Amino acid sequence: MEAAAPLASSQSRFFSSSFSSSSSPSSTPFILHRNFHRTNLKFKSRTLSIRCSGAADNVVTLLDYGAGNVRSVRNAIRFLGFDIKDVQTPEDILNANCLIFPGVGAFAAAMDVLNKKGMAEALCTYIENDRPFLGICLGLQLLFESSEENGPVRGLGLIPGVVGRFDSTNGFRVPHIGWNALHTVKDSEILDDIGNRHVYFVHSYRAMPSNDNKEWVSSTCNYGDNFIASVRRGNVHAVQFHPEKSGDVGLSILRRFLYPKSSTTKKPREGRASKLAKRVIACLDVRTNDKGDLVVTKGDQYDVRENTGENEVRNLGKPVELAGQYYLDGADEVSFLNITGFRDFPLGDLPMLEVLRYTSENVFVPLTVGGGIRDFTDANGRYYSSLEVASEYFRSGADKISIGSDAVYAAEEYIRTGVKTGKTSLEQISRVYGNQAVVVSIDPRRVYINAPDDVEFKAVRVTNPGPNGEEYAWYQCTVNGGREGRPIGAYELAKAVEELGAGEILLNCIDCDGQGKGFDIDLIKLISDAVSIPVIASSGAGVVEHFSEVFKKTNASAALAAGIFHRKEVPIQSVKEHLLETGIEVRM
Repeated sequence: MEAAAPLASSQSRFFSSSFSSSSSPSSTPFILHRNFHRTNLKFKSRTLSIRCSGAADNVVTLLDYGAGNVRSVRNAIRFLGFDIKDVQTPEDILNANCLIFPGVGAFAAAMDVLNKKGMAEALCTYIENDRPFLGICLGLQLLFESSEENGPVRGLGLIPGVVGRFDSTNGFRVPHIGWNALHTVKDSEILDDIGNRHVYFVHSYRAMPSNDNKEWVSSTCNYGDNFIASVRRGNVHAVQFHPEKSGDVGLSILRRFLYPKSSTTKKPREGRASKLAKRVIACLDVRTNDKGDLVVTKGDQYDVRENTGENEVRNLGKPVELAGQYYLDGADEVSFLNITGFRDFPLGDLPMLEVLRYTSENVFVPLTVGGGIRDFTDANGRYYSSLEVASEYFRSGADKISIGSDAVYAAEEYIRTGVKTGKTSLEQISRVYGNQAVVVSIDPRRVYINAPDDVEFKAVRVTNPGPNGEEYAWYQCTVNGGREGRPIGAYELAKAVEELGAGEILLNCIDCDGQGKGFDIDLIKLISDAVSIPVIASSGAGVVEHFSEVFKKTNASAALAAGIFHRKEVPIQSVKEHLLETGIEVRM
């Protein structure tokens, strides 16, 4: 058999050389190769009566430089009735009638690509001429003079200001991940239909409003401080959040940009967004059944087979259909866990990639995928780095990837040596795509002890004593789907992976999995108090009260459930209504 090859699309391959596994900030001098820099460019603001496409064929030009998931942006554009032309040369930017720049990944790497390909100068000229433009996330940040990320690194210099990291010393978790509220400070047109509802952010760096850039700022968001959430000047727009991941609200923003003079036929539904919302996440454990079909299943303490004579894999539905339904039901994110990933080569796992591709066509909230993301050498001796594997998932529609066993091994080695090699999957992926794109999934098992000094790992006094009256427990991490215990505790693992570049922790508990008796509050409080990155509570939800309990008793940023949603025992909307009634902000 011929060696497997990465399944990169042509537009992804265009800039792929700058994001290969051999590239890294340490090996590439990102502080501008060219002496290119624009400072405080001034041009008269003018609002033209233009239909963004500017052409009968309804074409949007997309600047995709190959870092991260822009498939959802593509799908949203097509969903709204437009075709896409990919930028191949600087002239494609200058000739565009409508340009969208969905920046994903690290600031320095993006500027390096723009400069090497001659895109930076063309992009500035296009914007300077007040042409229809929408920058998304990093596509906003690059408009500023410079960034502190891996820097200082010079930006395009169109907007005065420096992009800096959020301050986590004030108790706010970094990255800023989730659904937050906007505060509009001037007419922006594209925000007209949001109706005071939440939009989705995922970033560690932000630009701050000042007297020098106030004429640009159209909205702000509060997360510790008021940072710039969107800018507008004439036909030039940029947003820090992700409209393509903000559900119907985000689609309305994109629609307003693509059809700037269209009138709304109905008044937008008003929301009550005021701050960062707690997230409710639907998880789909996906594996092949004994017939070879990809199905959603659910384990009982990680056992996914029915207690029948056939002992078949528990089948709770088709992944694409379920994900689409959860999106319509109001899930804030959808997480896929490929639980056969540790046995199969990920790049050859085409059905899972297809699940992501089809799901992202109609699901406009964040998608996370985990299972088998690691370095690999196939039977033909072809080596794939974990970065290549993750890249394939991102290109197929994932917004975040979840690393399990590989992160445990990396943390063990880091604790043993105290050295960050930069070669682990966690470090490589977070360096290229940003730590906000990397989730570490922890699968611990409770081990009861009589006293906290009985083990070398962090132990806690448990709410419910052990079988022999033990008052303490430590949480032993496992690998390979919970089948193998490792000599590291959940506390130690969480601290280590945060230092290695994780942007979020998915905290499971084998003891609670499938039991429906509630989350392990002792464990979640231990970990969410120990780290400054967001923690997702998982395992054990059975009723709506379990969600309010975990949010009130711990610092969890999100709560995840699977079986109760699959079996329709507890609707997502019921969870959110209950949380609102108890004073917990959620996206509705």
